[in-house]
Amino acid sequence: MISDKLKTSPSVLSDNAGAKPPRGIRRGWRLPGFGLCVSMPILAWQLIFFVLPLVFLVAISFWLVRNFRMVPALEWQNWSYMFSRGFFWDAYVHTLAMAAGATVLVSLVAFPCAYTIAFKFRDSTRQLLVLLLVTPFFTSYLVRTYSWQVFLSDNGIFNAALGLVGLEPFTMLNTAFGTYVGYFTLCLPLVVLLQLFSLMYIDRSLIEAAHNLGCGRLRTVFSVVVPSARIGIVVAALFCFILTFGDFVSPLYLGGGQPPTLSTLITDTTKSGQQWPRAAVIATMMIVTLLIGAFGAVRFAYRRRA
Repeated sequence: MISDKLKTSPSVLSDNAGAKPPRGIRRGWRLPGFGLCVSMPILAWQLIFFVLPLVFLVAISFWLVRNFRMVPALEWQNWSYMFSRGFFWDAYVHTLAMAAGATVLVSLVAFPCAYTIAFKFRDSTRQLLVLLLVTPFFTSYLVRTYSWQVFLSDNGIFNAALGLVGLEPFTMLNTAFGTYVGYFTLCLPLVVLLQLFSLMYIDRSLIEAAHNLGCGRLRTVFSVVVPSARIGIVVAALFCFILTFGDFVSPLYLGGGQPPTLSTLITDTTKSGQQWPRAAVIATMMIVTLLIGAFGAVRFAYRRRA
């Protein structure tokens, strides 16, 4: 009789399946709450070191400077002043053109290097080359930029070598060429690494299938390799554009600061009467430009092919 009472029909079992467990039985951790706790450091980092400074930067762009002191206000005077000045738009176009040109050149130079390392070397050699690519980051970028002055000056190593072979020396320092040398110093190892990590994970069977179908090496690269590594190539180019667009060291110490870029224009603006609000306008325009470029590049990188 007791056994009959303990027996339960399938319908009863199904009805009790959705019942809540007793209070003494604890459920496991809920994933959303646990994931939120784990992601709190990066969220706090973004809030403290990006969102709040950005809000403060936009806020002081509306302040005024009176008697060399910033006065809190809500005026469009700084924005209208900067937007009505030709030197601001000249610096903006120059900075955008220099950064875009450096992005294209660095990406074109980096791709053959990354392709060769990914497909032409063994694993042991590839690991050594990756270590060599990381080594430049062991030293300060400022130190590396200063060292280029020894090579690019009028009496530097490069012009001395040109004199030995009978060629006339030419000016490399304080020119656009010197700025691009600094841009390559800053971005080339990073772009090669990002492209390399993308190329290493390409399915080799796709390349073999392209060769079996009669594709040559060059056509295979542009029809199979580049589309398969598009995300890594675009992200590497994006990092290059961001770094060169906001770089201050190379345009000043290797390019001579003329014509000025937006980063050098910020320093010139702050030195002229402590005009920090006008400098904030320039910095805000730089951030807006980089955000637009970043969203566009990421959308293009992850766009599905037809």
